[in-house]
Amino acid sequence: MKQFRTLFIALALMIGATAFTNAQSKVAHIATQDLVQSLPEYKSAMDQLQKLEKTYDAEIKDMLSEAQSTMQRYEAEANTKSDEENQKRGAEIQAAQRRIQEHSTKARQDLQKKETDLLRPVLEKVRTSIQKVARAKGYDYVLDSTTGTGVLLADGYDLTPDVKKDLGL
Repeated sequence: MKQFRTLFIALALMIGATAFTNAQSKVAHIATQDLVQSLPEYKSAMDQLQKLEKTYDAEIKDMLSEAQSTMQRYEAEANTKSDEENQKRGAEIQAAQRRIQEHSTKARQDLQKKETDLLRPVLEKVRTSIQKVARAKGYDYVLDSTTGTGVLLADGYDLTPDVKKDLGL
């Protein structure tokens, strides 16, 4: 009876230790922002966005300089025109200012949409690679250790080199 009790206690301890070991989750970390920025696809996307932004900036500057020159000309001619004509010209200038504002807003929206469209495949590629490597290494969770994300690290496993290797970097 005493041997049965000892065997039962030993078996219970062994099962408890196994359950405790299995309950432990393996956690790694990775700086996703650094990883994404190191990809050639990201750099290419950012170049495209900068070109598009420069195009929009040039268009807006052209519209502004045209509106300013028109306004200066109208101000110089204001004394020689009737009040009715000056009011029409004032309305033209206000309409030009609205068009510039609308164009600026549309440009910002287009840039945001383009950025989303260009970066979505890059982010998906990184996410897929992180999942693949984490599963292969047996990690249950991967925390983003990019500066400013609120994750503080001690000595956890850094998955970045393995993911870079998987991505061919």
